[in-house]
Amino acid sequence: APAMPPPTRPKTILITGCSSGIGLDAAIQLHKDGWRVFAACRQAKDCERVVREYGLETCLIDYSKPETIASGWEHVLTETGGTLDALFNNGAYGVGGAAEDTPVQALREIFECNFFGWHDLTCRAIATMRLQGGHGRIIQCSSILGNVVFPFRMAYSCTKFALEGHCDALRMELSDTNIKVVSLTVGPIRTAIREKSQAHFAKHIQPNVHKSPFKTYYEQKFIPRLYGPYKKDAFELEPEAVTKVLKQALSAKSPKPRYAVTFPSKLFMFLKRFLPVRFLDVVKLKAIGMYPVGKKLHPKQKLVEEVEK
Repeated sequence: APAMPPPTRPKTILITGCSSGIGLDAAIQLHKDGWRVFAACRQAKDCERVVREYGLETCLIDYSKPETIASGWEHVLTETGGTLDALFNNGAYGVGGAAEDTPVQALREIFECNFFGWHDLTCRAIATMRLQGGHGRIIQCSSILGNVVFPFRMAYSCTKFALEGHCDALRMELSDTNIKVVSLTVGPIRTAIREKSQAHFAKHIQPNVHKSPFKTYYEQKFIPRLYGPYKKDAFELEPEAVTKVLKQALSAKSPKPRYAVTFPSKLFMFLKRFLPVRFLDVVKLKAIGMYPVGKKLHPKQKLVEEVEK
């Protein structure tokens, strides 16, 4: 009788930022598709929840704590016997505010989580992928804000611009291997990123709003939007839109270096290539209701009587 073929082991993937949003949806969907998913969260209570509610395997990885990156990674390798087919870096946060109102410490903290931690985990994954015969996928959840900048998004944008440079360097350096590096330039997706940015805004930006040149803009527009009831952005999609593209990036024989997710992301990637810089600036400002800047970013102080009505 012919020998039975060896049982094929399921493909393995480590996904970070799985407490909610994009990471959680990707973990659930890939698990359903037969992947062995390690759904990392930065808090133990979320790790317990993804195991309890979704039957996923988990580990604790908080990018701002390097020791958890090391221990989380070791845990995954112990479980898989030292191999990994794919890494999806996704956990990140935003801190909104004008560039001149952003303290250096706020930048240090956001880079630690959104970029340095990703670099650390990615390098560990690449070392493993080289050892297993030079194959694997590194998928980075980037953003349209890593390609096109909008006002009051400087800190987050800078981390994503750094990430895009990182992807480009890795892609070229690994081009003689079968380790593929892909960035997903994600546009507006309904996740908890806005709510989760509130604490960072309160810590770093809010204390100095009273002396900011943009004081009235913060008070009349930015803070009400940040803390107010959730309003859907134009063309905003649910996290499954990202998961759909993630699956393409994981399964394509030779994946594209970048996949744009959502219409605004595709549109601005296109415009960036063809429009002169100053013209694109006006298009961007108009798109988010900040044009002309003199009027929109420095609105007249509303009269006290009006406010009291």
